[in-house]
Amino acid sequence: MATKRTALVLTAAFAVALAGCAKKKPPVLPPAPVDSGQTTDPNAGTAPTGDVGGAIVPGSQADFLRSVSSNTVLFGLDMFDIDAEARTILDTQAQWLARYPNVRITIEGHADERGTREYNLALGDRRANAAKNYLAARGISASRISTISYGKERPAALGSDEASYAQNRRAVTVTVN
Repeated sequence: MATKRTALVLTAAFAVALAGCAKKKPPVLPPAPVDSGQTTDPNAGTAPTGDVGGAIVPGSQADFLRSVSSNTVLFGLDMFDIDAEARTILDTQAQWLARYPNVRITIEGHADERGTREYNLALGDRRANAAKNYLAARGISASRISTISYGKERPAALGSDEASYAQNRRAVTVTVN
């Protein structure tokens, strides 16, 4: 009798636990938006893209890429110091940013695939902050500059050779507006 009662209690407990794990019906989602090619705002999308009718909009990412010597600063192995080549690149970026004081930027720090995820995230952060500090020293307000580290998660070059590693040790400047 006790074994039947125990079996009944265990069966009931199992049924209750199983009912708690049952999948709930998902909420009804609205349909995906349909792109008709028309917008209600005639100026929507013009400033950030930089390309309007074949013309580059001043202050856009396209204008930035056209005006600076590069949007990418490269670093040596396990390094985050700003060398002479990086200074030249960042100086052109600072000049462009001085012309457009309302443009905000994000500096992305990257590392090659060697090292742990945590180490590469920290190294990418130091690289992005080194570029940010250099631009701030050149008169660009630090409040206009945000940084993010991707570590080894977004390589510019795929491969496990020194040429690929060299391209992946970088800080990339991207306009936010």
